[in-house]
Amino acid sequence: MEPGKTGEWIKAAKGEIPADLLLTDARIINVYTGQVVSGNIAVYGGRIVGIGDYPAKSTVSLHNRYAAPGFIDAHVHIESTMASISEFVRGVLPHGTTTVVADPHEIANVLGMDGVAYMLATAENQPMNIYFMLPSCVPATPMETAGAVLDADSLMPLLSHERILGLGEMMNFPGVLDGDGDVIQKIESTFSHGKVVDGHAPGLTGKNLAAYLAAGISSDHETVAAGEALEKLAAGMFIMIREGTGAKNLLDLVPVITAYTEPFLMWCTDDRHPEDIRSQGHIDFLVRKAVGAGVDPMSTIRMATINPARYFGLSRLGGIAPGKTADIIVLSDMETLRVESVYSAGRLVAEHGRMHPGISAPAPVSCPSGMHVDIGGLDVAIPAEGEKARVIELVAEQLVTKSTVMDVRRTNGAAISDPSRDMLKLVVVERHKGTGRVGKGFVTGFGLEKGALASSVAHDSHNIVAVGVDDADIMAAVAAVVKMEGGLVAASDGKIDAFLALPIAGLMADEDFDAIRQKIRDLDNAARRLGCCAKDPFMRLSFLSLPVIPELRLTDLGLFDVLKFAHVPLMVT
Repeated sequence: MEPGKTGEWIKAAKGEIPADLLLTDARIINVYTGQVVSGNIAVYGGRIVGIGDYPAKSTVSLHNRYAAPGFIDAHVHIESTMASISEFVRGVLPHGTTTVVADPHEIANVLGMDGVAYMLATAENQPMNIYFMLPSCVPATPMETAGAVLDADSLMPLLSHERILGLGEMMNFPGVLDGDGDVIQKIESTFSHGKVVDGHAPGLTGKNLAAYLAAGISSDHETVAAGEALEKLAAGMFIMIREGTGAKNLLDLVPVITAYTEPFLMWCTDDRHPEDIRSQGHIDFLVRKAVGAGVDPMSTIRMATINPARYFGLSRLGGIAPGKTADIIVLSDMETLRVESVYSAGRLVAEHGRMHPGISAPAPVSCPSGMHVDIGGLDVAIPAEGEKARVIELVAEQLVTKSTVMDVRRTNGAAISDPSRDMLKLVVVERHKGTGRVGKGFVTGFGLEKGALASSVAHDSHNIVAVGVDDADIMAAVAAVVKMEGGLVAASDGKIDAFLALPIAGLMADEDFDAIRQKIRDLDNAARRLGCCAKDPFMRLSFLSLPVIPELRLTDLGLFDVLKFAHVPLMVT
């Protein structure tokens, strides 16, 4: 609570001193009663002090439009927008997202606690609420090389930080089930501070799910099917329904939204690219899409406001009522739910899809790239040691993959790509320790006919991942990423066709949101010219190294079978 303000808030609520702002002629969406009531909203010192007629220094008529609480994204990786925090804010705030709960495990996997400190520092003095969950799994597993290791003792000092709401997605569910000492200590330390532990449990069921929940983990954002969601809800788990760029689960989970389950449901974007944010929206897009699928508008708004506020213990957020922070969005109606203007702590910050010109970003904070690669020492050739190989198979619009077996095309003792069958070489280059280590495999589903794509965004350890038709273009793309100290590259015929530099930890650009969006668009177009058929190819590429989502992945240590939780040979004998 802001010191010295309580007495003033009380006086303003009683009408004894004028409010700073009175929003009149509003249709107020009351998420507590499920009603829409006409009235005025009085704001003083950034907080709502009353609903009704109040004296005010400034009055703004909403002309009978709808006023809703600001939207909350319950789980997001800001780094996945490839924008700095300031540019992320400028991207999502005009869409009505006034609060995010971010997990900085992307940057933590590169820079460790220095990365978390960077995110906390850049979140200060932003025109929206940015909270964090401490990254629970750095690295996500021991099956890859990360830039840092964060054990329970490393995280403990930050658990009392006011912006830290708990422990982020516990991806290491095998560690939970096996009672790993450090994992359990992280969970218990979080509870000792009265904070929550988020989950990450794709496909977990039965007694394994019960054991995971018995540890005290309370949410999941990796649920992809209605039956899975219902089992988790019945077991007392909160479900964050995700609609990002790489994973789209909303329509599959709409059937679980009922009057009984809705209080335990929230929206999240997880990973969402600038193009989707600009062209479709952020949490507002999820709300509109759910209404279009037949969900009651009041339920969709509650899932975007009061539900996550209550889950995370954000008692001042999530509603329009006395004592709440004046995070208010003005909506056109309850059908199209278009965000027309946004107030953050009572200040007009955005109108008609753009930031208010008077809102400035705080000064930037410097951050290293974490890029340590000797290009001259890399070898991406795959010895032809068998007739058949295990191949990662993409699944449309999902993060999960399949494992398949394909005949190997061989030449001069090497196993090579075969674009005629969409069997392409995939490599992961270690970039944190300078080891020169390269994981090598094959993938199907990209459809490249020539050239290569490379990225230093490669969840979760963020080594360099590349897919391509021939070794020369793969090496050219990887070399360009290294030279830029991080980034995305499309290459062909030994030349760079399109690129986006990501010098902030190799994850984020130092350009404005629209420039990032345009360069990603250029990269996607370049990929299509190379024959790529995968939607959002760089997003898809970035998850092929993540060894916690089934079924088959590639890390710098080799091919990894998530279901067996072990590395497996590339060649099948």
